[in-house]
Amino acid sequence: MHELPVMQSILTIVLKHAVMHNVKKVHAINLLVGKLSDLEAEWMQRYFDYLSAGTMAAGARLNIEWAPAVLSCEVCQTRVEINKVNLDGITCPACAKNKFQLVSGKEYHIKNMEAE
Repeated sequence: MHELPVMQSILTIVLKHAVMHNVKKVHAINLLVGKLSDLEAEWMQRYFDYLSAGTMAAGARLNIEWAPAVLSCEVCQTRVEINKVNLDGITCPACAKNKFQLVSGKEYHIKNMEAE
């Protein structure tokens, strides 16, 4: 259910920019969403459809590009792309340490939108 406030935020931003650029209709919104965000595409679209009803973004499709989850080793700065499944016990392939900082994977943002 955490998709609901995220989609409300995205819709607010889309409508604000649509008004600023004299948009009549928003057809699609291209998003970048991190694989670790726990957002699900199906629920994102459902909530967006619900929230956007009656607005210039009603019926717009969400095109989601999934950003990889990337960690940076705090010891040697090697970057490692990971899957959700292998978070436990991960070690750096370069120095074998297990001290990491998250570089990407939890973010979500609007890349652009298709409109008339």
